[in-house]
Amino acid sequence: MVDFEFKETYTFQDLLTIMAILRAPGGCPWDREQDHASIKRSLIEETYEVIEAINKDDKVLLQEELGDVLLQVVFHAQIEREAGVFDMDDVCDGICKKLIERHPHVFGDVKVSGTDDVLDNWDTIKRKSKQQKTQGDAMQKVPRELPALMRAEKIQKKAKKAGFDWDDVSGAYDALDSEISELKAAAQCGDTAAAEEELGDVLFSAVNVARFLKIDPEQALTSATDKFMKRYLLVEQLAQERGISMETTPIDTLDKLWVEAKTILESK
Repeated sequence: MVDFEFKETYTFQDLLTIMAILRAPGGCPWDREQDHASIKRSLIEETYEVIEAINKDDKVLLQEELGDVLLQVVFHAQIEREAGVFDMDDVCDGICKKLIERHPHVFGDVKVSGTDDVLDNWDTIKRKSKQQKTQGDAMQKVPRELPALMRAEKIQKKAKKAGFDWDDVSGAYDALDSEISELKAAAQCGDTAAAEEELGDVLFSAVNVARFLKIDPEQALTSATDKFMKRYLLVEQLAQERGISMETTPIDTLDKLWVEAKTILESK
């Protein structure tokens, strides 16, 4: 039994203590074996579970999932504490200083007229602190590990700040049409590598259209996937009710079921 005080209610300091115990000799073999790389996927998964709780407006689940994310932060900090590089206090110190520096309208004498000024100041201060002299420098700092649609949107927004953008959405539409044509041409030639490249251009152009329309492309694709699933499940149900085999039935027949399912769902 480890030397630990059990309580009715625990605090952030208790979390740090528990994490240190788990990683210490005599602690948990699994926790002791982990490093940054081995647990990085967990941080991604837990973050998405927080988003799920927010989307469901489930406060109980949100509290739990925020705890899981916090655990991941503490886990990574503990690994570096053991290595003598930094600890959780250093992490807190860094983010506190960043917040103070990037809110000069709160902690300084800078005047702002609204949210746009706040965001412009934040971006200017961020570029200065990270020694980003151009928007190109800023682009290179956008993590490649972001979801592809989100990364594309961020890159495009930074290009816009440099004046490199269409005047309106019509330019984005034209670019999307052009890229679709190039994708079709590459596919017809049977050039898989070229088709992959052109498909990437289509997706990038679609993000451009979404940005002009002020639509979140990640959310738009998620909603489209949800819609597809609902229709497919109804098609599957209709097929079962009518003794139709999904695997052997011609696509024309299944397409008729698809149209029927679409009509049914849209009427609800």
